[in-house]
Amino acid sequence: MDQQAKPNVTAHDIEGAERVVGIRYTPAERALMDGAFAEQIFLAQTRRAYVLDDQIAPATVFDPRLPGFSMRDRGPLLIPETTSELPEDDDAIAFAPIATQIAWIRQGRLTATRLTGLYLDRIERLNPRLLCYARLNPAARDEAAMLDARAARGDWAGPLHGIPYACKDIIDTAGIVTDWGAEPYLGRIPERDAVVVERLRAAGAVLLGKSSVGALAYGDLWHGGRTRNPWNTEEGSSGSSAGSASAVAAGLCGFSLGTETYGSIISPSTRCGTVGLRPTFGRVARTGVMPLCPSLDKIGPICRTVDDATLILSAINGADSADVASIATPFGGDLGLDPATLRVGYFPVDFENNDTLDEDRGMLEHCRALGVTLVECERPDLPYDSLVSILMTEAAAYFEPLTLSDRDDLLAWQDVHAWPNQFRMARFLSAVDHIQLDRLRRRVMIALDEVFTGIDVLIGPSFAGPMLGITNFTGHPCLCLPSGLIDSPSRLADTLAGTQSDPAAPRYRVPHSICLWASLFDEAPMLILGRALANRLALDLRPPMTNQENM
Repeated sequence: MDQQAKPNVTAHDIEGAERVVGIRYTPAERALMDGAFAEQIFLAQTRRAYVLDDQIAPATVFDPRLPGFSMRDRGPLLIPETTSELPEDDDAIAFAPIATQIAWIRQGRLTATRLTGLYLDRIERLNPRLLCYARLNPAARDEAAMLDARAARGDWAGPLHGIPYACKDIIDTAGIVTDWGAEPYLGRIPERDAVVVERLRAAGAVLLGKSSVGALAYGDLWHGGRTRNPWNTEEGSSGSSAGSASAVAAGLCGFSLGTETYGSIISPSTRCGTVGLRPTFGRVARTGVMPLCPSLDKIGPICRTVDDATLILSAINGADSADVASIATPFGGDLGLDPATLRVGYFPVDFENNDTLDEDRGMLEHCRALGVTLVECERPDLPYDSLVSILMTEAAAYFEPLTLSDRDDLLAWQDVHAWPNQFRMARFLSAVDHIQLDRLRRRVMIALDEVFTGIDVLIGPSFAGPMLGITNFTGHPCLCLPSGLIDSPSRLADTLAGTQSDPAAPRYRVPHSICLWASLFDEAPMLILGRALANRLALDLRPPMTNQENM
């Protein structure tokens, strides 16, 4: 691609471009433009010749807070303690909540070395079928042994002392390959840990390895293959936090880190039956994480329980000066509070949607049984779906060198929905339309802020309505909670528009989910309700393939 070419743009060229961007000019208007485009193109080419560092943020930084916003401090984090005896069965230990594992380690019943070895053994057996780990941390056993030595001296590293975890492979780990699941970046080795990795190490967590990620944080297909759903290995685990959700669901780590731009925590958590917690935009610093869309990217935990997700968010919470969009804010609240005190809103239209299942509608009955006050809400009729062009524009900008160098051809996924094609198409998105989309985004922020004025939490189907997209663009937090098991054919491909499957194909018993949303920087009510619903449902979320006899 010749970036220095300065073509002589004709009226015919302009007329063809009009069709691409969906506008119409007159012949006289085209005549005025055809001689002026050379300078505009030259300026664009001059800028493209200067390659920007990946970590340089835009001058315009997204802030989810509207004028008049008041940060709420709910006090210290309080999670009701649970106790249990250490089981003899290694599987039961592997699937135990990390809150319970922490108690066993503190009591001297379990060591970090044993727990880490247990997970590494399970990874050796199951990862060839699931492809949920891209690579392991060669120092994991040594790190666990050092933590045990510290514990023997009464020196506890932190609240997560000895708990092994998986880290999504777009999050930098010093000295360990972090290649974003993508062929053009094979062998990329970061020099420094991401801030969230530093925080987890300080808290005492043990890095098991890098969980697989759909190439450049889209889908579940990466350079090592397709990450599989442990409930049905005939289908992918969805993405892009594909390996993070698959590993947690299969009992191959205590917890994992995921990221979300537009569903990348919620979608694989739904597919794999895990608890996915997407924090408020700006709550967790993203320093050292592959930038995709700086006004949308978020980091959050993927766990087996709400309590665990809360513990991990507490450990990684906080701003960092190198992430200009991060916002210093407290995180706390009493998760043991009675959910009957909550006002829970819902949009009736989302529960009447043709895509809504009985399992979704049943969650409203569970809310009533918990004594919450259900509030019917109305959602303004706005062109929410059009906001996705913001995502495409930002992503194409950050991966401009990949597109202009034609190295995007190295990526395995090459179809109309895949990044290479989306990045190319985004070059034709109008800058004027982009500004108008940004104004629409603020209109959506105002609309959702008005909804939350009278409620504490929103509940809704994870994908039946537009809330996944809306809340990603407004920055509101989300908790994805397993809500039951359904019979589904294998889902064959993921796109931003949904999944593709063959209705006539064999059906498998797989998890389903519900989503809860809360006010900005006020996750506590959402976590209180999620915890109460999970306790009421008491689901068995161990995939059959993970049973010892099936390994």
